[in-house]
Amino acid sequence: MNSEPGLPTSASPFAPIFLAGPTAVGKSEIALCLAGQLLGEIVSTDSMQVYRGLDIGTAKPSAADRHRVPHHLIDILDLTESFDAARFIRLAGQAVFEIQSRRRTPIFCGGTGLYFKAYLSGIGEAPPTDPGLRAELEKTSFESLLKELREKDSATFEKIDKQNPRRVIRAVEVIRLTGKPFSSQRAEWRSSGQAAPPQRIYFFTRKPDDLNARINARVDRMFARGLVGETRDLLERDLAENKTAMQAIGYRQVAEHLRGEYSLAETIERVKIRTRQFAKRQLTWFRRQLAGEWIELKADESPEAGAQRIGELLRRQTAEPKAD
Repeated sequence: MNSEPGLPTSASPFAPIFLAGPTAVGKSEIALCLAGQLLGEIVSTDSMQVYRGLDIGTAKPSAADRHRVPHHLIDILDLTESFDAARFIRLAGQAVFEIQSRRRTPIFCGGTGLYFKAYLSGIGEAPPTDPGLRAELEKTSFESLLKELREKDSATFEKIDKQNPRRVIRAVEVIRLTGKPFSSQRAEWRSSGQAAPPQRIYFFTRKPDDLNARINARVDRMFARGLVGETRDLLERDLAENKTAMQAIGYRQVAEHLRGEYSLAETIERVKIRTRQFAKRQLTWFRRQLAGEWIELKADESPEAGAQRIGELLRRQTAEPKAD
C-alpha cells in the first residue's frame, strides 16, 4: 500500500467524498451543505480557481462561504505560475492529510475531470514541461500544431478538444520530447493506491433545458458582477501571458471584446455558447472516464435537499453488508 500521507482508504470514517459534474450544475452549493452535515472541508478540483484574481469568471466561492466551510487549493498561485495534474495530486494529498488529522471529511468538488482521475488513478510518466520547447510551440500557428498532431498521433487528434490550444500544445510537446504518441502515454495511468470506493464518487447532472438555463443565468450574473472590469484589471497584471489561465471561459472572450473584436452583447452570447459546449464535454468525459453514481438534480431541488440525498446514500451504503 502506498504510504503517502492523505491517501483515502475505504475503512476510514473520514474517507474522501468526490462530487463532480458540469459547470453550473449546482455541485458547489451541495458541497457546502454536505460539509455542514458531515463536518467536512472542501478540496477544490478546479484548474482555474487556483489562481488569485480569477474570481468572477471562475465562480469562485465567496469569502463568506470560505469562512463558513474551509476550502483548499483556491487562490494558491499568482498568474505568473503554472499548474498541472501532478502538482494537484501532491497538494490535494497534503490537504486530505491535514483535513483527516482534524477528524473531518475531505470533500473534493469541481469540474476538472483530469484532476479527479489523476488523484484517483495516478498519472502516466509523461515528461515535465520543457520551457524552451513550450515557448516555441506557443509561437507556432495553431493550424500547424493540429496538422502535426494529426500526422503523429491520429488517435489523440480525433479525441482532443480542438478549441483548446493548451491541450493541443501539451500533446505535441510530449510527442516531441518522447518520440511516442501522446495517446499511448495518457493510457498508462498507474495505480497510486488512492482509489476511493465507487459509492463515494457522485456525478451530478440535470435535464438539458434546466442546465442550459442555469448556465445562461450564471453568465448573466458574472457580467452583472463586473467580469469585464475584472478581466481588464487582470490583463494589466499579465493575464494574457498565462496560456493556461487565458483558457478559462469568459476571460478570453472578454479580452477579445476589450480589443474591439466583439460587442458586449455578442460577447455575453459567445460566453454562454462556449459554456454550454464545455458542459456537454464535461458530461461526456465523466461518463467515459470515471465510475461512480449519477444523480439527476431536479429544477426546483434545493442544495440542502441535494446534500441530504448524498448523506442518505452514504448511510445506506455504509450499512449494506459487504460481500465475502
